[in-house]
Amino acid sequence: MEKVVLKATKRDVLGKQVRALRRDGQLPAVIYGRHVDQPVSISLDAHVAEQVFAKLTSSTLVTIEVAGGEEFTAIVREKQRNYIKGNLTHVDFLALDLTEKIRTKVRLTFVGVAPAVKDYSAVLVHRMDALEVECLPTDLPERITVDISSIREIGNNIHVREIPLPENVLVLDDEDDVVIVATLVKEDAADAAAVPGAEAAAPDLSVERGKKDDEAAAPAKK
Repeated sequence: MEKVVLKATKRDVLGKQVRALRRDGQLPAVIYGRHVDQPVSISLDAHVAEQVFAKLTSSTLVTIEVAGGEEFTAIVREKQRNYIKGNLTHVDFLALDLTEKIRTKVRLTFVGVAPAVKDYSAVLVHRMDALEVECLPTDLPERITVDISSIREIGNNIHVREIPLPENVLVLDDEDDVVIVATLVKEDAADAAAVPGAEAAAPDLSVERGKKDDEAAAPAKK
């Protein structure tokens, strides 16, 4: 995994005054965590940050180099965007201790071709788009790959227990949970999605929750 580095500077500007930073091409952000005495308010180059975040998942480790010598290893906990323009307006980072295990969700990436789709015109219903895992930060995968080529007929599915995992990564979801299932027609897919615990595949939004005011309250420590 290529090391992702973001350079930052500390900032004293808070609240609504951060609008001036954004106009100057800066992206306000904050770093917090159990091993951080108090949240560290920082600013990033907005253009560079947009390019970097476009390639990240919610479980990608990021090294934040703060001017003055401080360095943090973190994951993105939350991103706030302008809902009209779509650009980032604020980012929360969760600082990690590399010797301490963490629990977080890792996005699923589906690969391959399902014979049930090709031969029987099946529709694949994605009931899970991420797995909750526990591991050391250095063992945290950016994504978990699911090969759908084993789905050969209508009704075939893939359970959590059938997904190969990287070494030293423990899945916390129920091993009997269905991740993806082949149904006959689109109407069946809609009905399946209505079943509790079943939902259509969607981008990982766990770090895109957004806040009404990006500095309204200090984030809770993990």
